[in-house]
Amino acid sequence: MPTDEPTHTTERTDGPGAADRRVLVLSNSAAGSSDEELVERVCRVLEASSADGVEVVTPADDKEYAAAVASAVGRDVVVMGGDGSVHRLLQSVHDQDLLGRVGAVGVVPLGTGNDLARGAEIPLDPEQAARVAVAGVRTGRGLLVDDEGSVVVNVVHAGVAAEATAHAGEVKGVLGKAAYGWGALRAGLTSRGWHLRVTVDGEGIADDERPELMVTLALGRSVGGGTPVAPHARAGDGQVEVVVAHGVSPWARVRFALDLRKGRHTLREDVTLTSGREVVVTADREVDAFRINTDGEVEDQRVMRRSWRLLDQGWTLRVPEGSQGAVG
Repeated sequence: MPTDEPTHTTERTDGPGAADRRVLVLSNSAAGSSDEELVERVCRVLEASSADGVEVVTPADDKEYAAAVASAVGRDVVVMGGDGSVHRLLQSVHDQDLLGRVGAVGVVPLGTGNDLARGAEIPLDPEQAARVAVAGVRTGRGLLVDDEGSVVVNVVHAGVAAEATAHAGEVKGVLGKAAYGWGALRAGLTSRGWHLRVTVDGEGIADDERPELMVTLALGRSVGGGTPVAPHARAGDGQVEVVVAHGVSPWARVRFALDLRKGRHTLREDVTLTSGREVVVTADREVDAFRINTDGEVEDQRVMRRSWRLLDQGWTLRVPEGSQGAVG
C-alpha cells in the first residue's frame, strides 16, 4: 500500500506481459489520500474489481510522477484524489505528448470539492467509486489547453472567482473549509470589474466598454463542491461553455451571487451564455490585468491576455453505467 516512498504492488503475474496490463493507481498523499486506512480499503476494492490487478504508486516528487505517468501508456489509470490530482495527471499526459496513448482514467474522489466526480455522477463514497474506477463505462472527454500549455479539466475563471480563490488561499490555514466563503465575500465586496474583450470562435461577446465581473470557461458543471457555475455544460459534447457576468454594481453582485448558488444566474440579463471551441480574453489596460483560476489553482501573476482551445476527446473517463456522464 502507499507509503512515503514509491510503492509498486503487483496483484497478478500469471503469464507474459501481465504486468503491462495492470491498472496504474496514483495515490497523492497531499490531496486527501493521506488517510492510510482509507487508502488501503480503497486499494483492496480496486484489486478485487480489476481483472488484471493493480500497481499502486505514490511518487515522491515531480520526476517520479512523470515517470509513473509515462509507464501508463497502453493501460488504465486510477487517480486517488480531487480535481487537482486529475488535473496533475492530465497535465503530465499532455506535457509528455501521451494524449490518446494512455488508457481510461478512473477517479476515486478524495479531494475537497470533487466537482469533476459530481458532474460525471461518480460516487463520492470512495469504495463505491473504486469499483467504477476500474469497471465503469468509458466516455470521451474534451480537454482545454491554453496558450501557455496548461490544461483545463473542469473549469477556468478570470475575474472575481479567481480573486475569491486567491483571497481564500491567504487564510486557508486558519479558516480551513470556510476560507473560500471568506474569500468570495472579500472579492465580492472589493471587486469593481475588469474591462475585458472576450471572443468565442472569433466572435466578440464582451468588449472593454463596460466592465465584466467574471469570465468562466467550463467543461464541467460545478465548482467549489457543487456550485452550478455552468449548469448546461457537457464535457464530451465538443464545446466549452462560456459564461460572462457583466453586472458590477453592488446590488448586481449580490443578486448574481444568490442566483449563482441556485444555478439560475445564466438566465440573468446581465449574463452572456454561449459555447465554442476557441476563447480569447484580453485586457487593453494594465489596470485591468486579471488573475486566472484553473481547476481551483490560481496563478501568482495577473495577465493581459490568455487564450484557450478545445481538444476533441482529449481523454477517457470511467463513469457509472447509465449516468449522464456516460453520454458524450
